[in-house]
This record gives sequence, C-alpha cells and structure tokens, in this order.
Amino acid sequence: MSGRGSAPAAQDRASTRERLIEWAVRMFGERGIEATSMRALTEAAGTNIAAVNYHFGSKEGLLRAAVDQTMRAVNDERGRRLDELEAASPRPAVPDLVRAFVEPGAGLARTHGARGSDVARFIGRIIGEPDPRVRRIFAEQVDPVEGRYLAALGRALPDLGDDGVRFAYTSMLGLLATYQSGAFAPPDRSSHGGGPGAPARSEGEWLVVFVIGGILAVLAEAGTADRGRRPA
Repeated sequence: MSGRGSAPAAQDRASTRERLIEWAVRMFGERGIEATSMRALTEAAGTNIAAVNYHFGSKEGLLRAAVDQTMRAVNDERGRRLDELEAASPRPAVPDLVRAFVEPGAGLARTHGARGSDVARFIGRIIGEPDPRVRRIFAEQVDPVEGRYLAALGRALPDLGDDGVRFAYTSMLGLLATYQSGAFAPPDRSSHGGGPGAPARSEGEWLVVFVIGGILAVLAEAGTADRGRRPA
C-alpha cells in the first residue's frame, strides 16, 4: 500500500518545489529580493512557508535554487565551448572567447521558453543587486566557469595587464547583463529585425561584434599609449 502512494507523493513534492522556484524567479525579478515577502510568494505558489523551509531551508536557499536553475544551462554551455577552444589551442583568440561566452548568455531567455522574460528580468535584477549576500549567491553559481574565461582572456591579452583585462571582462559582463535584462529594449523588441533592409545579424550577434570591437579597441589604445611612453 505504501509503495503505491509514494510515487504521487514524490511527484507532489517535486511539483511544489518547482512552483516555488518558478514564482521566486518571477517575483524576485519584478519586486526585488528584499521586497518580496515569503508570505506573498508562497500564496502565489499555492503553498506555505513550511514548504520553503522543507525544500530550501530559507529564503536565501530558495534564491540559490532559483539562480542555479536559471543559470545552469548557460554555465554548462560556456564550459563546453571553452573546453573545445582550449583543446584546440592553449591560448584561444579574443573573438572566439567572446563568442563562446556571450552567445549562451544572450540566448538565456530563449532557453527558458515561455518563462524567458521572467528569467531575463530575474538575472538582470540579481546582477544589479547591491546586497552583497545576493551577489555572493550569484557568484557561487557562475564564478567557476566565469573565472576560467577571465584567465583565458588574460592569456589572450597579455599586453593589457591585469587591470586592463579585468576592465575588458567586466565591460563584457555589463553589456551582456543589460541585454539579458531587456532594460533598454523597445516594447516590441520581438518584432524588430524583420522586413526589407533589416540588419543581417540578430541583436545577439551584434552584441558579440560590439564586445569584440570594444576589447580590440582597448588593446590598440593600450599599445598606442605604450609606444608614446617609449623614448625616441
């Protein structure tokens, strides 16, 4: 008897857990983490605060699970692409590194289907969150892969120095985060890009080109400055 009841019970627990994550992504993104009460979130998810404690231990645990779920596919894809690049060359080129990093992030919303806009808003909110606890949770999820990209950029840009490489890297992150969140997108963003005379590249592809151009421009400027400091 108990065996027959265990499968539905397990399914119900899984469903409750997924509903809580889904509503956390939506409400944290819309209202902010601090401004979202657990009572409001659990009511929206059709459950109670005891369920949050059971599945996640705390509000912070729920946030950690939401970040993990939304970013896991991006992290995995970035890691896979970097593995391929480093297998082919010990020092991948800047354009290849930028494309391998930016493309999975730019496609974040698409990978989540109907939830894409909620996920984009959530990640944009997290990245711009001033609370160090929230930033730490996000960093725990993304740093292992992002740290590898920072190191790879350092090898690809030896003439920039540590400060220059970090500037290039954080600028790439900032542009990508702004794009992901849709902060400056027109209301009818999804309808743009079609029709006669439309650009051949998608917005995500333009973003890749823009980041590559920016980093290479910084590199060129650094080289010009170095030459100017050398004695004649």
